Amino acid sequence: MSHQIFTIGHSNHSLEEFIGLLQQHGITAIADVRSHPHSRHYPQFNKSELEKSLKNAGIRYVFLGAELGARPSNQDCYDPTGKALYDRIAATPEFAEGIQRLRKGVESYKIALMCAEKDPITCHRTILICQKLKNFDLEIQHILADGHLESNEILENNLLEMYGLHQLSLFDQRSLEQRLREAYQRQGNKIAYIQET
Repeated sequence: MSHQIFTIGHSNHSLEEFIGLLQQHGITAIADVRSHPHSRHYPQFNKSELEKSLKNAGIRYVFLGAELGARPSNQDCYDPTGKALYDRIAATPEFAEGIQRLRKGVESYKIALMCAEKDPITCHRTILICQKLKNFDLEIQHILADGHLESNEILENNLLEMYGLHQLSLFDQRSLEQRLREAYQRQGNKIAYIQET
């Protein structure tokens, strides 16, 4: 039987709205995948405050930003210009450990990966993490700001369309998997964090 895993962006929600979205979908645990779990503009999502509020709502909080964040401290994960390289992040032992923790966690909890971005297609929670999670027997759903769910399949179709890769041309014999890999790579390159020099 496949397990479900969800993603959500805290965006500019109030804490009440955010917890309401989690409760609407029966989420019992949050995996915070932000590298730096604080927000200057939305202090209600700072780690200590969020953890306390979620605990009061009966939702477990786990910080996985060290393993699954998009701004790793490992300098091998950046190109010479300081841009984070998702392929290199995904190849680290820490990332593999984070993925394993999620796979184990879904057996006991209904988990939502949480980051800041409102739209899952512009966030590493999807482009980096879900790209790897989809290789396992997991049903991935993205909780949108209005409470609706978007399946990862629909998101991938949108990603293919975004890069003009949804229809095969006469001369393009690549498989769907190859085209998806290119779309993920191009989007990852577009949204990757760049270190300030």
